[in-house]
Amino acid sequence: MCKKFLYIYQFILYNNLVINLGGLKTNSMIQFEELRLELLGYSDKLRELKEALGLDEMQKEIAALEEKTAAGDFWNDLDSSQKVLRRISRLKDRIAAYESLKNSFDDIEMMIELSDEEGDLELFQECRDNVDEFIAELERHTLSTMLTGEYDSNNAILTFHAGAGGTEAQDWAQMLVRMYMRWGESKGFKCSMIDFLDGDEAGLKSAVLLIEGENAYGYLRSESGVHRLVRVSPFDASGRRHTSFASLEVMPEIDDTIEVNINPDDLKIDAFRASGAGGQKVNKTSSAIRITHIPTGLVTSSQVERSQHQNREVALRMLKSKLIEIKEREHLDKIEDIKGVQKEIGWGSQIRSYVFMPYTLAKDHRTGFEVGNINSVMDGGIDGFINAYLKMESLNNLGQHRATSG
Repeated sequence: MCKKFLYIYQFILYNNLVINLGGLKTNSMIQFEELRLELLGYSDKLRELKEALGLDEMQKEIAALEEKTAAGDFWNDLDSSQKVLRRISRLKDRIAAYESLKNSFDDIEMMIELSDEEGDLELFQECRDNVDEFIAELERHTLSTMLTGEYDSNNAILTFHAGAGGTEAQDWAQMLVRMYMRWGESKGFKCSMIDFLDGDEAGLKSAVLLIEGENAYGYLRSESGVHRLVRVSPFDASGRRHTSFASLEVMPEIDDTIEVNINPDDLKIDAFRASGAGGQKVNKTSSAIRITHIPTGLVTSSQVERSQHQNREVALRMLKSKLIEIKEREHLDKIEDIKGVQKEIGWGSQIRSYVFMPYTLAKDHRTGFEVGNINSVMDGGIDGFINAYLKMESLNNLGQHRATSG
């Protein structure tokens, strides 16, 4: 009798175990299926991205350009041939980036299906992370299609100026330089300091940063304006809260493919001795160059290259970029219409505030986008601000287009 009850008890336990295991498998199937459907929901956006990028047109342009490279006289004009090769490389990089994204989509879908067949919930989090990474990458590529400005694909020149407030403001300017360098490096861009002026005790009075990479200007043009810092100053022995300002001007780097006519007689060129951080001399010769455009009063300088000639070329490129940027911003027909330095970006209301106390917050006053992790922002985590601005700009442009066409 006891054995009979024991058998019945064991039978019940076994069936409960089978039912529970079956339930686990059912739960895993549901979770993986929901994740797969979420991923498939982005297939249309992936196809729309391909159309927006114009990949078929890119392939045709590559074929036409490669046909040019096969011509016997292709290398006769070195400058022209280099431009063609750079264009081919840029187009191929865009195609490769999309194909990598498409392959990622296919690989993640297959991983989800295999994990579902195994019923292994331990793989679910890895699949979830892969889907999130794909969505973020798809959004980044989609945002890049909004960069349709004439110079959006160019490199970016960033010019920083510390506001009033002495050492505190100069330290803030240096913090911003570091933030944008971190951002550029995270994108695989090349970041170079072209010019700088050390602060009296710490930080920088001014600095010029060149960020080289595809669409660098398109992304960073939204960062132009006044940036405000609120914190307890490390330079104040009384531990008081300080508000500091620094301005950032963003210009596209203008290469030799764009003609900018500047009368050599309108340029005043001065050589001076370059200096490193902390007063250290980069070299003992007057290799640094400062160029003043006499009709407008615009000034550019470079001191990081080894020779006067190199620094002169960099400073002249910066001047061309600044003239073009002002012309575009002021809707002028000719460079000659620029009247003077009053046309430069001035001290207006801040575009963004960075608060370190009594709470931590970085908030953009144009879009309303904000981040509570201030340390992440200062380490270059500014994609959210850039994306929010591009989306806002795209919606504004769409609204204007509809109003005009209506």
